[in-house]
Amino acid sequence: MEILAECTAKVIIDCPAEKINITEWLFTLKDFEYQSCSKGHIASGVSFSENGKRMSINVEKVADNFLVQHYVEEIGNENHCRVNSISDSISPLGTTKIGVTWELKIMPISNDQCELHNHVAVSATSEFLAVLKSLNITDLTAVKSQMLQNLEAHNNEETPLFANNIAQKGIAGIWS
Repeated sequence: MEILAECTAKVIIDCPAEKINITEWLFTLKDFEYQSCSKGHIASGVSFSENGKRMSINVEKVADNFLVQHYVEEIGNENHCRVNSISDSISPLGTTKIGVTWELKIMPISNDQCELHNHVAVSATSEFLAVLKSLNITDLTAVKSQMLQNLEAHNNEETPLFANNIAQKGIAGIWS
């Protein structure tokens, strides 16, 4: 799948990396906590895929795009979590599906600090490309540019708020 937009936001967390389990954070994040981390966050929950893998189900609005994400766990370590989704996308372009990879990493900085890396990549599905073709959009330059702007704004808003939630739980010893 062709990548349409991707970005990484980074925030320093005042908590030792060994006190954080980023995968457990994601799969135990409460709905109200998720909602408090962005004005675009509508709902979240957890489930399991058909083959038993953990899933994070997120509903959010990024700019004028309403998304229902069905993230399936691919990597689930204490300091590295990657989930993938073929997400439902409802926008002025129409209703379609896009690929979204969400990757969270905790990088130690010192004994008392670490850095959260929140990386998101959005990919085109054949269904998304068919919608664009039906609208006579063949040059993806403008689509990619707008999508990147929207993704960066959303990621830059949510990452510091995610970091605050992670720090509170790490300091409280939630995963110890």
